Amino acid sequence: MTQAQTDTRALRNALGRFATGIAVVTAIDPDGHPIGLTVNSFSAVSLEPPLVLWCLDNGSHNLEAFRRASHHAINILSVTQQDLSNRFATWPTDRFVGLPWQPGAGGAPVFPACCSSFEVANETAHVAGDHTVFIGRIEKFSETPDLAPLLFHAGQYRKLADL
Repeated sequence: MTQAQTDTRALRNALGRFATGIAVVTAIDPDGHPIGLTVNSFSAVSLEPPLVLWCLDNGSHNLEAFRRASHHAINILSVTQQDLSNRFATWPTDRFVGLPWQPGAGGAPVFPACCSSFEVANETAHVAGDHTVFIGRIEKFSETPDLAPLLFHAGQYRKLADL
């Protein structure tokens, strides 16, 4: 079915047909406090040099803090971390209260039990429409290959299924 280009709900639904992983991107704000949010807009850019990207809505109250951060961490969530995804997708007073994490490069919070984590230097940010694309250079990464990823498809959490 073809939709008019101006039908944003239909466009969002069509884009949602692409299954993605879920990540929590974290950093330290200019006041030294941890910040973070759930994203599904993570992608590899280059192996040489090792670059990744993620996107943030230009209306986010965290936009300037992420722009100013020297580093950020991208925590790729496992299927057991749906609660962590939900916590960082909503706006409680302090998302980090009671959560275990370790400071990564630049102090950016790295969570345990993730499929993988990337500690990246904040290289550049480009405004692209209603979002900002952050590109970072990987300085350190880790993975836990036996963990299954948490997925998002058509507006719902999903799990991998063997074919």
